[in-house]
Amino acid sequence: MANPTRRDFLAACGALAATPLLRPEEPLISTKDLVYLTALATSTIESATKQASVDKAGFAFVTPGGDYPSFWIRDFSMAAGCGLISTETLRNHVQLAIKVQNGPTERRLGDRAIIPAYAVPDHINYEAGAVFYPGTYSSGDDQGGEPWGVLPPVDDHYEFIHLSYLLWKKSNQVEAFDQLVRALECPAVDPKTQLVTTDAKRRAVGFGFCDGIYFTGSLLFASLLRYRALKEMGDMAVAVGQSAKTVDWNIQRAQLKKNIVLTFENAGWLKAATEIGQQPDVWGTTYALYLGILAPQDAKRIRKTLADAVRRGTITHKGAVRHVPTDHDFSPTSAWEKTAGEGLNRYQNGAYWHVPSGWLAKVLWQEDKLLARQVVREMVAHFQEEQSKGAPWECLHPDGNYRQNPVYMASVTLPLEALSS
Repeated sequence: MANPTRRDFLAACGALAATPLLRPEEPLISTKDLVYLTALATSTIESATKQASVDKAGFAFVTPGGDYPSFWIRDFSMAAGCGLISTETLRNHVQLAIKVQNGPTERRLGDRAIIPAYAVPDHINYEAGAVFYPGTYSSGDDQGGEPWGVLPPVDDHYEFIHLSYLLWKKSNQVEAFDQLVRALECPAVDPKTQLVTTDAKRRAVGFGFCDGIYFTGSLLFASLLRYRALKEMGDMAVAVGQSAKTVDWNIQRAQLKKNIVLTFENAGWLKAATEIGQQPDVWGTTYALYLGILAPQDAKRIRKTLADAVRRGTITHKGAVRHVPTDHDFSPTSAWEKTAGEGLNRYQNGAYWHVPSGWLAKVLWQEDKLLARQVVREMVAHFQEEQSKGAPWECLHPDGNYRQNPVYMASVTLPLEALSS
């Protein structure tokens, strides 16, 4: 066009403006939905904060929500990163966990359970009684033992470190660094792979959201939490002038990273454990991708498996996520190989949870943006539809319109953390 007219220029501008590539990209979560999710998380945290603990503990406990009478370390950790927990509240909970962490002497509970030196509790009662095992509120010698484990759950040690890390980021102060080191060293680890391990003789739950499921061998989710903890401990070590400790931790972290796919991949999924419990672990697979622990070629392959499962409807319902894909259940009566007795499609044995929904959406965003937005929209729509009835629930399933534990904090705070980052 040798001498373009004004009409030609305006036509060219109109065509350029209509080009789809130049339109602003629709975000993973709309502003409206993010505002709603933030408001729901705020009200859920308020509901989970129990003033009844003030007289006995000196501050209001942030419980998992609903009617829980204790502070759970993992649940509080899954709320503390969403930006709605104050520094003072975080410090109170971290300092209490430091206070009740087991001391330098192993504690034996008859012939059924052992609390190792420097073990971290599972939950803490109002009167500061440390409960080291699921399935009970007793802080005495009658806690522990199968089906809840011979040793206390592993993940609480790494969530304790995560809470301390979040407090340091907020306050520029590291609390009880030496006790954090002891907590890091407490769980059993394979020295060759640096993966968390357990066996029948000294079995420990690897991850509290599977505390009713029996796993042995190397444990996927606990190993992922250890990977995160090694990095956080390294950062805090530098802050307290102990950077020499980071040398070994960096080596361990690299070794662990190298062994995730080598040890756990099976048919495009990462399995939960290497001995008992080899079913595909949807939460663990999703979290590994969310952490960025996988090499790019591995991540691309495994992310495709995850996206295909969402499209087929085998891992999600109302934006919530199942532990095992429906087409990989161990048997017609159980999603997992061995459980504490929960029926199929109930609780940890096949129900759907919103706790990992934010991780899933962020991972899918790299593979299929429409699919990622679909998961978020379905989750928010479910919360809006059932908020007056008790949502966010701990878990749910369409069979019998099953719903468990109303106003469950981690079901909204952890998705909010992922989706707002």
